Amino acid sequence: MNHLLKLSDLTREEILSILNLADQLKYERSHGIVNESLKGKKLGMIFQKSSTRTRVSFETGIFELGGYGMFLSSHDLQIGRGEPVEDTARVLSRYLDGIMIRTFAQKEVEDLAKYGTIPVINGLTDYAHPCQVLADLMTVREYKGSFKDLKFTYVGDGNNMANSLMVGTIKQEMSFTIACPKGYEPDAELMKWAKKNGNFTITEDVDEAIKDADVLYTDVWASMGMEQEKVQREHDFKGYQINEKNIKYAKSDVMVMHCLPAHRGEEITAGVFEAHANEIFDEAENRLHAQKAVMVKLMK
Repeated sequence: MNHLLKLSDLTREEILSILNLADQLKYERSHGIVNESLKGKKLGMIFQKSSTRTRVSFETGIFELGGYGMFLSSHDLQIGRGEPVEDTARVLSRYLDGIMIRTFAQKEVEDLAKYGTIPVINGLTDYAHPCQVLADLMTVREYKGSFKDLKFTYVGDGNNMANSLMVGTIKQEMSFTIACPKGYEPDAELMKWAKKNGNFTITEDVDEAIKDADVLYTDVWASMGMEQEKVQREHDFKGYQINEKNIKYAKSDVMVMHCLPAHRGEEITAGVFEAHANEIFDEAENRLHAQKAVMVKLMK
């Protein structure tokens, strides 16, 4: 494991190794045990998309590990003024010990890794969100004890979250069901992989997807960068919501997850969100621990 570009690059065992280290780091933090595994290391954090959780969790995480995080917006870098990503990769590799990037195109992340000589972490692209899904898997295991034979259901847009959740859950031997409107399916190649390698179902029927689910997950109807599609998406996604009525089709001990920010009244009702706030905010906290584990694995 030299980079974290997308979960499909990692084996089941590599993912479990990250989760186990994340559990250890979470335990150490809660018991006041200082772990400066990355003392003196420098992480460059490139943001072409704004963020709450990604920025704060990475900056806090590298600090707690004894290193230093450097916030780099696209306005601060020549990459925002047309410098080729391969040149940026070569330059930053001579200053830093690792790069985290949150951007639009997956190719930009892949090119940073290709031309640079330091670890690259995908903090989010339009294609994948591996850091979020590592935190999600960590949270599922905390609540459910193990992954095996769990039914994981995602309701909503077949976006970067759906792509990464599909891979992460199937690699950990869960079944993955997605309910989404026609025309909003996840990546076609990833769906082929999912059908070949695990128990994968796609449907337009939300109630059927939720039936007997152990874990329910949803995301906003219009992700960052899709604001111009908001009106159309509100029409197309009507009914693709986790609410008090359809959650009754799930298992009685179902856990509900959301990567945040949440739009109450759209993809999830305020009542369901608040009833499952413990899971959702444990999930948000676990971004910190999972990403610390990734940084230690890559940068130590």
